[in-house]
Amino acid sequence: MPLAFADAGEVNIIKKIGGKPEVKQHLENLGFVVGGTVSIVSSIGGNLIVNVKDSRVAISREMASKIMV
Repeated sequence: MPLAFADAGEVNIIKKIGGKPEVKQHLENLGFVVGGTVSIVSSIGGNLIVNVKDSRVAISREMASKIMV
């Protein structure tokens, strides 16, 4: 399922990252890699704050929908 539909506080393992090559590269640079863990801290106005690799990152719902967990 897309990360955008995951529950807050739940630790998820990234299965696949979709989108164009430049989008995949951008997400990889932020720390979203296949096999890595990610959890949602909060959702504000459709945008998400997530914990990935011991860092908090804000991403749009559109970006979160490209990350499959």
